[in-house]
Amino acid sequence: MLFQRPNYDWLIAGLGNPGAEYEKTRHNTGFMTLDLLAARLQVKVSKERFQAQTAQAVYDGQKLLLVKPQTFMNLSGQCVTELVSWYKPEMDHLMVVYDDIDLPLGKLRMREKGSAGTHNGMRSVIGLLGRQDFPRLRVGVGKKPEGWELADWVLSHYQTEEDRKTQFNAFLRAADVVEDWVKNGLESAMRMANAPV
Repeated sequence: MLFQRPNYDWLIAGLGNPGAEYEKTRHNTGFMTLDLLAARLQVKVSKERFQAQTAQAVYDGQKLLLVKPQTFMNLSGQCVTELVSWYKPEMDHLMVVYDDIDLPLGKLRMREKGSAGTHNGMRSVIGLLGRQDFPRLRVGVGKKPEGWELADWVLSHYQTEEDRKTQFNAFLRAADVVEDWVKNGLESAMRMANAPV
């Protein structure tokens, strides 16, 4: 009997770093957003494949593969490229969710394509895919304070209850945007993500 390769209509990768020490840090925005989305869809992102934890889900009749790369942030492209090579989603059906230090805390920004900016995880994804024509959703974690090293800032935790609440609400909105993207398309999701809050 021939192996039947599963088909997914949409592939959503949330970037972060594996391991307990990195949980709930700014750099794990993609992981936290995906976990909230998975909880809504009543799945758990835990099946190991292609250097990632994954979950299969269905939303609005569409089959989704939720992905948390386990390669550490700067090598995220290894996992994403393997998954794209195997499952062959259309590029407009691939989304990457990640943190952005150039956006204010809790602010969302969605684009249909573009460069990696200053984000090493996204730089890895674009570099190994060899293309940048796929949607991405950025969640602002705020600029690093004066005197901080960038690595220390993105690997730090939210210090106040107010900041934790702001970010949790941002993750909820980001999950809303992903669902809207699947259900209503890119333009609708971009309007939702890029609207003032």
